Amino acid sequence: MPTVADVLATLHAWAPPGQKADFDRVGLQVGDPAAEVGRVLVALDLTPAVVDEAAETGAGLIVTHHPLLFKPVGRATADDPIGALVWRLGRAGVSYAAVHTNLDAALGGVSFALAEQIGVREPEILAPLDGVMRKVTVFVPGDAADAVREAMAEAGAGEIGDYTACSFSAEGTGRFRPGVGADPAVGEVGHDEAVAEVRIEAVVPTWAVGAVRRAVAAAHPYEEPAVDVVALDGRATRQGYGVVGRLDAPEPLPAFLARVRDALGAGALRYVGDDGQTVERVAVCGGAGLSFLGDAIRAGADAYVTADVTYHRFFEALDPEGRPRIALVDAGHYETEAVTERLMADRLRQAHPGLAVDMTRHRTSPMRTFAG
Repeated sequence: MPTVADVLATLHAWAPPGQKADFDRVGLQVGDPAAEVGRVLVALDLTPAVVDEAAETGAGLIVTHHPLLFKPVGRATADDPIGALVWRLGRAGVSYAAVHTNLDAALGGVSFALAEQIGVREPEILAPLDGVMRKVTVFVPGDAADAVREAMAEAGAGEIGDYTACSFSAEGTGRFRPGVGADPAVGEVGHDEAVAEVRIEAVVPTWAVGAVRRAVAAAHPYEEPAVDVVALDGRATRQGYGVVGRLDAPEPLPAFLARVRDALGAGALRYVGDDGQTVERVAVCGGAGLSFLGDAIRAGADAYVTADVTYHRFFEALDPEGRPRIALVDAGHYETEAVTERLMADRLRQAHPGLAVDMTRHRTSPMRTFAG
């Protein structure tokens, strides 16, 4: 039976905590990482009803997209909404974890699922993460190069777009003199040594650098292998927020709005746009994604679907003459991210066939739409 840590390791292999936004709080927030788990409940938010559901069904772990412990808290008492949930979890013996912006930024993550739900094809990352890539360089004897190269790839090095295990190699000569106390794999203490070596270079995201270093140390024949890590300019190719793609065929904006409303089960949509325009290229970002509106416009999207757009910020979709530059659609935070429940459940079921994984039967959003 997997443990809480095993279940989270599955999700973190796909959505590493290191790729979360700086402000975010993810991972295990309440509970015991060593506790065995036979059933998991996934939900968008943690609510009293979700905790009660976990207790009733025998789930030992709840995983949500939105974290409960988001802002620092000084206490967790039963007279506080957050503290009451912590107490409720403890009384039920249920562990709790969140997978938030790290899943937003993951390849195949939240916005990819939202795009599929709406019918957007050929999805590409809308706003790739910037400043997160590093180049790791290691020098290794030629007969060990393949083993080290493979170990680096398995640890997450060399992922570029749809390609994995990408690296560059060049041959050269390594020179060193083992000192007193050394136990050299090649050469003798106090004597200069020259070895035919291979220089291996690969790109690595910041959150995988530690794992790659450890993989190199385990696979490398030298006692103290030389490893260089340097920052790279440019954006990541496999991590980022939002998605841009195309519909199967162009359609009028009113038809597109109806498509979004029906696909997401939204009671109503708020939008800026020209009802006479045609929509074919579409950008989406689950949750509060207005900060990527400029990316959607630069990507040539006819429409951008996201959530949490305030009144004054709808004006950002207009040109200086007051005409819509893009159809900006607010479809609701819950509605654009509810698909996350299926996304996480599918990943866990695939990785742990013997684990029971349920999606909550409750709508966790406190908001409703009044249609009269």
